[in-house]
Amino acid sequence: MLRFASLASGSKGNCLIVQAGGTSILLDCGLGPRKTARRLRELGIEPDGIDALLVTHEHDDHAGGVAAFAAAYDVPVWMTRGTHRALARSGADQTLEVIDIRYLDGRTALGIGDLQVRPFTVPHDAAEPVQYVVSDGSLRLGVLTDIGVQTPHVIEALSGCDGLVLECNHDLELLWASDYPRWLKERISGPLGHMDNRTAAALLDALDRTRLQHVIAAHLSEQNNRPEAARTALADAMGCAPEWIGLASQESGFDWRELR
Repeated sequence: MLRFASLASGSKGNCLIVQAGGTSILLDCGLGPRKTARRLRELGIEPDGIDALLVTHEHDDHAGGVAAFAAAYDVPVWMTRGTHRALARSGADQTLEVIDIRYLDGRTALGIGDLQVRPFTVPHDAAEPVQYVVSDGSLRLGVLTDIGVQTPHVIEALSGCDGLVLECNHDLELLWASDYPRWLKERISGPLGHMDNRTAAALLDALDRTRLQHVIAAHLSEQNNRPEAARTALADAMGCAPEWIGLASQESGFDWRELR
């Protein structure tokens, strides 16, 4: 069995836990260490039981709490060299200098305890961003939270997964009707930005979905999206009832989901 849960998902912070056998890993940590520890305990996990923290990219909502959490609980951190350089240049957290940082890239899988992790590259406005497929050897969880457009490489990486956490950042009409400045609207909706509901549904439709047990709509904009719109878009692609599609929220993420 492989199980996964979200501590938070959205522009104010992202953090996902994946667990199989005796291994627990975090994907991203955009929350402060106290909030991360509290939410882990709410899921029945002690923070010092985390075996590794994997970072997708340097943006604060994904990496803002990485160094502080890793230092507090002696957790090794995996990231690309580009992400490390970007975080170091920002000077946001000097704790980076004392934590255990290990490098990965978008071409090489790695093993962490009972879990196998396959990073894959994505188009996003960051230094060297990756997303992840995590497996226990038989079951596969795909995570895709920050991407501008789908690519054949991404479709290949996520096809045949048993679970999928998929970005549905915005509704395009709501975004363009919002009071965001034009440059920000163009950045969000551009090829290095974030997926809107319809783009996420098109990507889902392009995948081999025959093994999917769970699909979670994630990284929803609180201002420029509506949960029911994201759910409906993905449900149309899956050919299922909207209620079957899970939702990841900013305040509470989502509770444990199991793949069997």
